[in-house]
Amino acid sequence: MKIEVTDVPNEHDDAFIASQLRAYNAAFTVRDFKLLRVFARDADGSIIGGLLADTFWQYLEVHVLWVSEAHRNAGHATRLLNAAESEARRRGCKHAFLDTFSFQSLGFYQKLGYGEFGRLEEFSGRHERHYLQKRLYERHP
Repeated sequence: MKIEVTDVPNEHDDAFIASQLRAYNAAFTVRDFKLLRVFARDADGSIIGGLLADTFWQYLEVHVLWVSEAHRNAGHATRLLNAAESEARRRGCKHAFLDTFSFQSLGFYQKLGYGEFGRLEEFSGRHERHYLQKRLYERHP
């Protein structure tokens, strides 16, 4: 056996590894992975904010939420996230999760009902990465 370490991507090798993991996972799960994209545009159609996420296995996973600096603090991020959560519920999702760094938007997500379930320290020597989750349905006793 030979171990290869590289920083050069190889589409064929990457696709092979991903397909092998998907094949293994298929024995335990349903295949319901879907992209979810939400955009905020100004009157000219230019993007002023956006959210990149996926839904799968009854979860919404938010990867990126961004609003241009000129349009921040106007509720756009909340509307983007609410729209993603609504679509995720429509797709049958019961939970959401995401991560954010200490210099980003921890308080914003907490105000919207996300709770921390994990944290890693010392990114770049001084930042924390927070892992957050939220239930997308009401729990009834």
